[in-house]
Amino acid sequence: MNFAQAMLLAVVEGITEYLPVSSTGHMILTSWIMGINHDEFVKDYTVMVQFGAILAVVVLFWRRFLLNFRVYPMVFLAFLPAAVIGLAVNKYIDILLGSAWVVAITLFAGGVVLALTDKWLRNHKVRVSQIESIPLVSAVKIGFFQCLAFIPGMSRSAATIWGGLFEGLSLAHATEFSFFLAVPTLSAATLWKARKIYPHITHEQWSILLWGNIVSFIIGGLAIRSFVQFITRYGLKYFGYYRIVVGLLVIIALSMGHEIEFL
Repeated sequence: MNFAQAMLLAVVEGITEYLPVSSTGHMILTSWIMGINHDEFVKDYTVMVQFGAILAVVVLFWRRFLLNFRVYPMVFLAFLPAAVIGLAVNKYIDILLGSAWVVAITLFAGGVVLALTDKWLRNHKVRVSQIESIPLVSAVKIGFFQCLAFIPGMSRSAATIWGGLFEGLSLAHATEFSFFLAVPTLSAATLWKARKIYPHITHEQWSILLWGNIVSFIIGGLAIRSFVQFITRYGLKYFGYYRIVVGLLVIIALSMGHEIEFL
C-alpha cells in the first residue's frame, strides 16, 4: 500500500465511519478495488485510521460531550458489551473480516432495514427526551445493539441508532448518542490494535498512519455535520437504498467468480 492509496482509504473512513453504511465494509471493498487487500498492514491500518474520526467527534462536540459529565455513565454502560464481547470473539472477527460474502449480505440486509426504518418512525413514540435521561438499562441494551457491528458490513452507526430508537430516543438523539459511543469503542479498538502491531511497525508505516488520521479527522468532521443535516431533512431511507445497491453489486461480482479477499 503506497501513500496515495492509504490517504484514499482514510477519506473512505472519514466519510463512512459515522454514516450507517459500514466503514469497514467500504474499506474492504476499496482495498480490493485498489488491489491491496493482500497487504498485511492494510487491515491494521483500517482499524487505526479510525482514531482521526474519533477526534472529530471530540472536537465538534467538546461542550456537549466532554464537558457534559451527565452522559458519561450512559456512554460507559453502552460501551461495556462491546468491550467484553469484543475480547471474547476477537479471533472470529478477524475471520469474518476476510469474507466478502459476509460484507455483501450484511450490506444488503442492513439496507433493507434502513429503508424500512423511516416508515417505522412515523409511529415511533419518543419516550426519552434527552440523552442525559437515558435509563441505565437502556444504555446497556444500546450497547448490545452496537455489538452487531462486529459483523463486517453491518455498520456500528446503524446498529447503535437502531438501538437508540428501540429504547425510545428520537432519531436526532439516537444519532448523537451513536457519535458519543464511538469515542470509547473506537479508541479501545485502536489502542488494542496499536499494542499488537507496535513491535514490528516501521517508521514509514507510522508516518502513513499519522497522515491517514489527519485526513480521516478532517473528512470525518465534515461528514458528521453533513449527516446530521441530511437525516434531519430526509431520514435514513436513502442510506438504505445505497446499501442495497452496493450489496447487490458485490453479490453479483462474487457470483461471477470475482475473488474479494482481505487478509
